Amino acid sequence: MVRDSPAGTPETADLGGSGYGAGSVEGSGEAPRQSVRRLHPLDWLAVGLLALGLLAVVTGLLPADAAAEEMRRTGPLVVFLGTVIVMAELTGRAQVFDVVSGWVARAGRGRYPLLFGLCVLFASLTTVTLNLDTTAVLLTPVMLALASRVGIAAVPLAMTTVWLANTASLLLPVSNLTNLLAADRVALSSSGLAAVMWLPQLAAIAVTAVCLWVFYWRRGRRGADRYTPPGPTVATDPVLLRICSVACAGFLLAILVADVPLWSASLTAMVVVVVAFAARRGEELRLSLVPWRLLVLVPGMFLVVETVGAHGLHTALESLLGSDDGFLGMLRTAAVGAGLSNVVNNLPAYLAAEAVIPVGNHEQLLALLIGVNAGPLVTPWASLATLLWFERCRWHGTRIGLRRFVGTGLVLSVTGTLAAVSALALVG
Repeated sequence: MVRDSPAGTPETADLGGSGYGAGSVEGSGEAPRQSVRRLHPLDWLAVGLLALGLLAVVTGLLPADAAAEEMRRTGPLVVFLGTVIVMAELTGRAQVFDVVSGWVARAGRGRYPLLFGLCVLFASLTTVTLNLDTTAVLLTPVMLALASRVGIAAVPLAMTTVWLANTASLLLPVSNLTNLLAADRVALSSSGLAAVMWLPQLAAIAVTAVCLWVFYWRRGRRGADRYTPPGPTVATDPVLLRICSVACAGFLLAILVADVPLWSASLTAMVVVVVAFAARRGEELRLSLVPWRLLVLVPGMFLVVETVGAHGLHTALESLLGSDDGFLGMLRTAAVGAGLSNVVNNLPAYLAAEAVIPVGNHEQLLALLIGVNAGPLVTPWASLATLLWFERCRWHGTRIGLRRFVGTGLVLSVTGTLAAVSALALVG
């Protein structure tokens, strides 16, 4: 459920970046059992994957050396993911997203086409700079609350958020966990990855915008010609708002121009935000801010995928992907990545496919990245961001028709992936 705080800031009982089944229950007797019953299905999935991965190591299905290598690779990703989501969650509580979304609505001047362009820009920038899970977790409730506040249709805003959470996650390593893995594999810094992926990213956003307008935003879909812009958002703590805004800007500047590891940049920004909250609103600093589910899910997923790959999956994917680093091979690889993402999930799809792509085939690897980022739009479980988005919509009371979601998502998945791969071939 979503409720409004006295300041108008949307709050949720369990934001995807916080909680993750981490709430504590005092007392004894029934309390532990009630806590277990409260676990979300994704919590059970995360724990189950980690248990399976550890079991594979203990039984020898996954050699200890291979498991250690996976954990070495996973460590910085887990630190980055945990710190950036805590930073983003507290930034949302400081009303940074509310202020920006309110400004977007006012800048639209009551005109839907202008509001549409600004919403596309807002969601794209959030995904690029703070990663797709942040967009799904924090921007979704803010946009849905904004829809209620100004009396406009919620579904167009909701679909803008989830589609761009995926398709706008190509540009920087910070934008998606898969990008971090790919950047490490091809030895590209943030600026290096951006130099290669800027045109594919623009292509993916452009196709997404066209599909959003045709399927959700045009007059026949949204049901109105104009809307009433909201008044200015008054921050309950302007000092905290400014500190969090500067921390986010500093984090983005650091990853773009400084040669520092992503995890250290996100950790530094998080510490600044946490210290600010400790000084001004310390009661909001709880262990439930930590994204426990993701911190358990990611290592478990790595171990399970590596185990399955060592026992047959790699051979099947080698046959599906081939080793062509040219345009046709890129299209084939992106299609396999997108298809597999919609069947299982984009992170294990990337991990499994990456392992069978020849080390020197950088174009093929980047095409796979496009497939697993811009392609997982058809099924609700294709990406973690989409799962979190569905949860936010359900709590807000916004109904998303599954048939329409799948049909329109399929169109965007195919056209967006094709456009982005074509753009990559031009840049390459």
